[in-house]
Amino acid sequence: MKKVVSLAIALILVFSCAAAMAELTFTTGGTSGTYYAFGNVLAQYITNNSDVAVTAVAGNGSAANIDLLDIGDAQLGFVQNDVANYAYNGIRIYDGKPVDSFTAIAALYDETVQLITCNPDIKSVADLKGKNVSIGSQGSGVYFNALDFLAAYDLTLDDITPQYQSFGDSAEALKDGKIDAAFIVAGAPTPAVTDLATTKGCYLVSLDDEHAEKLMGISSAYSKTTIPAGTYEGLTEDVVTVGVKATIIANEDVTEDEAYAIVSTIFGGKDAITEAHAKGAELDLTYASTCGLPYHPGAAKFFAEQGIEVETAK
Repeated sequence: MKKVVSLAIALILVFSCAAAMAELTFTTGGTSGTYYAFGNVLAQYITNNSDVAVTAVAGNGSAANIDLLDIGDAQLGFVQNDVANYAYNGIRIYDGKPVDSFTAIAALYDETVQLITCNPDIKSVADLKGKNVSIGSQGSGVYFNALDFLAAYDLTLDDITPQYQSFGDSAEALKDGKIDAAFIVAGAPTPAVTDLATTKGCYLVSLDDEHAEKLMGISSAYSKTTIPAGTYEGLTEDVVTVGVKATIIANEDVTEDEAYAIVSTIFGGKDAITEAHAKGAELDLTYASTCGLPYHPGAAKFFAEQGIEVETAK
């Protein structure tokens, strides 16, 4: 009888521990991008330092990640805040069909729109006319950013030969001379671009002030930013571009306690996270609390404790 009771108690303890350790899937980006590398660092740190177990998996970018959260195949995702706003408000690709099954956890760092080429004669977006240009997967954040850049220079897809490629595939195509330029939207330095700059050499196209302002007029999610000289091998001058915010979102399966644990663990571990990935240095509470989306109640609770009020879903 004692053995039966002991076994029952042991089983209760096992199931109690399992219940306490929530397991969440965090969909990130392609393996050659910053989402994937930084997402894995965050997932590991959260798992090791909280009661929430997070598993980072490769993803196909913002729009695909939103879809995965909407159908419940993932609970957390990295997104560009501009694409997330399109989804939440039912505009652009989501025209008239809003997806509002998610809320924000935190905005973490700037994603810069990087126009990469191996051709020194391409000095402006205007020079893309008639060229083979990778613009990301159709419907991805990169795709919309590329359309905006073209529009700022009075160009459309009809003026280029578009290629719909991932970061890694774009870098390989540039190496092989199969495309003339590629749009890559990610935190700089981006692994795929670092490899290209090291193995073949490449150039980043800079914006002038007029077109940077024009882009910020096209989308309020854009902010003017600079990729410093030295970010990539051979980059000898600062490059002016625009960026959006890399933001973690959560669906309705993430509880208030889990969301609170995630955001508090991330911002409580900035130093350790920075040691594992340089993007950790960009973690900032004020930056994190503004992304144009309503915040998860658990995240809102954390920010309130820091004296910051954020918008929550109505």
